[in-house]
Amino acid sequence: MDVARWVPWVVAGVLVLGALNVLWILLVRWWYRPRVPPPELLKIRCQDGWELSVYLRRAPTRRFEEPVLLCHGLAANRYTFDFEPPYSLSHVLAEEGFDCFIVEWRGIGGSRRPPSGKRWPDASVDDLVTQDGPALIDLALAQTGAQRAFWVGHSLGGLVGYAVAQGSHAGKLAGLLALGSPVFFPPDKLIRRLIHLGNRAAWPRGLRNEWLSRTMAPFLGYVPIPLSDLIINPKHIPPTIQRKVYANMMASMSRNVLRQFQDWIDHDAFRSFDGSVDWRAGLAKLTLPVLVMGGSQDRLAPPKNLRAQYELLGSSDKQLHIFGAERGDKMDYGHGDLLFGTGVAHEVHYEARAWLISHATRLSVQEEAPDGSARSA
Repeated sequence: MDVARWVPWVVAGVLVLGALNVLWILLVRWWYRPRVPPPELLKIRCQDGWELSVYLRRAPTRRFEEPVLLCHGLAANRYTFDFEPPYSLSHVLAEEGFDCFIVEWRGIGGSRRPPSGKRWPDASVDDLVTQDGPALIDLALAQTGAQRAFWVGHSLGGLVGYAVAQGSHAGKLAGLLALGSPVFFPPDKLIRRLIHLGNRAAWPRGLRNEWLSRTMAPFLGYVPIPLSDLIINPKHIPPTIQRKVYANMMASMSRNVLRQFQDWIDHDAFRSFDGSVDWRAGLAKLTLPVLVMGGSQDRLAPPKNLRAQYELLGSSDKQLHIFGAERGDKMDYGHGDLLFGTGVAHEVHYEARAWLISHATRLSVQEEAPDGSARSA
């Protein structure tokens, strides 16, 4: 058999299949695109030169001084919090009177491109804590003229908030809402195997899992996806919403972020990349208001974890909500259900909105809208 004769045909076949996959992904993204007016795009440069994309959804009538920072988790992007109603917390809070700033962490979406001399695979959680988080806070305060801001984070976004609240910008936070954010990592063998597998698959740069999620998105609800129950309660999120989420929200994971998660899971730790800063121990020193929220069937941040997290917090103003049937909610919640479950508008959003309003500073004077027209508080 003349192998050399077949090589060009194999190469051509691979190229054709690759091109067809790209066209398929573009079609999926177009077909399942969110059909709501997009937020305003802002750019902010961190001290180390990395430029972030931040999306501002302004309140039609701003009623509260403090803006809300909405921070996505691992393998996600801005659509975590800025989706289509009724699954969009940014729309809920904007209508209530809060200006909402939705970040995309470095290496994700509009914040993907690194500056000269830096590489996306080298980005770690430490960079989000020391660079991206402070830059986001400063941008929101400069845009609104407020003295402090609220931090709302899902999963990794909440963990970054916990760490930022222990740093130089702690005094610029009015409160922190951690949604499904595990500061403890109990020995779940399946999760450990998956994170180890992800680290190997991410070598040498990162894990481009959004390609797979967008390729598979149209089949969700028709074909069972292995391990999907690790992330969500499939009964709680309609297949139509699952397809739209997977087509839009999934994002890449850098090599160093995955390495850091592996360290946390292997050693049940929540600490800096080099191990010198124990962010979990630092929770006992926090004094800002904190709301801990999670799901009754969340395997990534299980209720036992959340209760231990709540007890560890040093703040005298702290609350805990674990959503699920036992609490009287529509269904039990998994990790992603906290964002896209069928009952989220009347359960999760209701509690988040009420907590933010109770801790916010209500405006009592007129202020100018971005277009220069008067806007009543």
